[in-house]
Amino acid sequence: MKSLTKNTLSYAVSIAASLTAASSTFAETITVATVNNGHMIEMQKLTPEFEKANPGIKVKWVTLEEGILRQNVTQDIANKSGLYDVMTIGMYEAPIWGDRGWLTPIDTSGAYDVEDILPSIRQGLSHEGTLYGAPFYGESSMVMYRKDLVKETGMTVSDRDSWEHIRDVVAAMHKPNDGVYGICLRGKAGWGDNMALMTTIANSFGARWFDEGWKPQLESAEWKNAVSFYVDLLSKYGPPGSSSNSFNESLALFNEGKCGMWIDATIAASFVTDPKQSKVADQVGFAQSPISATEKGANWLWSWSLAIPAATKQADAAQKFVRWATSKEYIELVGKTNGWAAVPTGTRSSTYANPKFQAAAVFAEAELKAINSADPTDSTLKPSPYVGVQFAAIPEFQAIGTTAGQMISGALSGSMSVDQALKSANNSANRQMRQAGYY
Repeated sequence: MKSLTKNTLSYAVSIAASLTAASSTFAETITVATVNNGHMIEMQKLTPEFEKANPGIKVKWVTLEEGILRQNVTQDIANKSGLYDVMTIGMYEAPIWGDRGWLTPIDTSGAYDVEDILPSIRQGLSHEGTLYGAPFYGESSMVMYRKDLVKETGMTVSDRDSWEHIRDVVAAMHKPNDGVYGICLRGKAGWGDNMALMTTIANSFGARWFDEGWKPQLESAEWKNAVSFYVDLLSKYGPPGSSSNSFNESLALFNEGKCGMWIDATIAASFVTDPKQSKVADQVGFAQSPISATEKGANWLWSWSLAIPAATKQADAAQKFVRWATSKEYIELVGKTNGWAAVPTGTRSSTYANPKFQAAAVFAEAELKAINSADPTDSTLKPSPYVGVQFAAIPEFQAIGTTAGQMISGALSGSMSVDQALKSANNSANRQMRQAGYY
C-alpha cells in the first residue's frame, strides 16, 4: 500500500511538472510596437514585473524610431495585418483611428481610475467620449527662460504675457557678441516640428487651419500676422540657422547657456533643470505660453499613448498590459525603482498630488497648468470643425501640415516671402481637401 502511494504521488508530481511546462510553452505572447525614447525603454526594463504578475502572458517588443514607428503602425492598422497587439500612437491618430473602427476601446473599468487621467489628455485621446489610447506620458508647451538674464534687463516674464512683451524682453537679452541669443524656437520643417509651435502662435493670433466648411485659411490676415511676427522674431533675435533647429538643437543651445528664452515642450523642463545636463539649471524660470488675440490654443497638447488594434487576436492580454503600463501603480513602481524625477508625467492628477513628485520636479506646477489649459475641442478663436490644438485630427493633415512647414521654414531662411509661403501652403491644402471630398 505504501509503495502504491509513493508511485501515485510521483506520477502526480510528474503530471504537474508537465502541465507547468506546457503552460509556459503555450503562454500568450503579445507584440508591443513603441518609440525609442527614455520612458519607453524604462517600460521595457520593468516588463518582467508585469510578466511575473501575469504568468500566462509574455511581451515581445518592437522598438523603432518615431518616423519608422508611425509608418509601420499606420500600415499595419490600415491593412488589418495584426502584427502588433499594442501600438504606441499619439493624439493625432487616436480619434481618427477610433472613429474608423481600427482600435479597440480601452478598458477603463474598476481600479484603473480613468477619472484620475487629466481631462485634456483624456479628451485628446478619445472619440465621442470613448478612450482609444491609454496615455503613457503627456505634455504641453510653455516658456522657459533665464531668470538671471531677464533680471539684468529690469523686465519681467509672467504667465500669458503678450507676444509683443516677449519680443521686447528677448530683444533686451539678445547679445550675440557674448554668445547669448534672445530666443530659441523650432524652425525645422515638419507638421510635428515647426508647425507644432507655429500653429500655437497662429491660434493665439486668432487664426485657424480651416473654416467651418473645411476651406483652408492659411492666407488669412491672422495667419499672415502670426507668421510675419514669428519670422521677424527669430530672424532678429534667434541663433543662426534657426530654420534647421528643432527640439534637440534648441535644448542643446539652452543647456549651454546660449538662449535667453525657449518656448517648447514641457517635457524639456526636466532636462533644463538637471545640473548634470544644463549649465544654467539653477537659473531657469517657467511661464505659461504668450498670447495675442486669445488664450485659446496658445500651447499645444500631446500624449504618447498605448492603443490596441481591432485586428489583434490577443485582446484580453493586450488590455491587461495597457492597463498595467498606464496605471497609478506603474508610476509608483518607476518612482520606487528609479526615483520620482524619472516617472512619466502629464497623465494623472495623482502624480502631481504626490509630495515625492512635487519635491523632485520644480516645474510640476507650471507643467500641469499648461496641460490643463489646453483644450483640443476648443482651440481656435473663430469656430472650426476639427479637434486638435497644434494639428487638425483628419487623415489629410499630415501632408497639409508638412507642406506648410516646408513653406514657412523657407520664409524663415529667406528663400521666399511670408505671403509666398502661405499662398503655396494654402494652394496645396486646397488641392488636398478637394481631392478628399471635403467640398
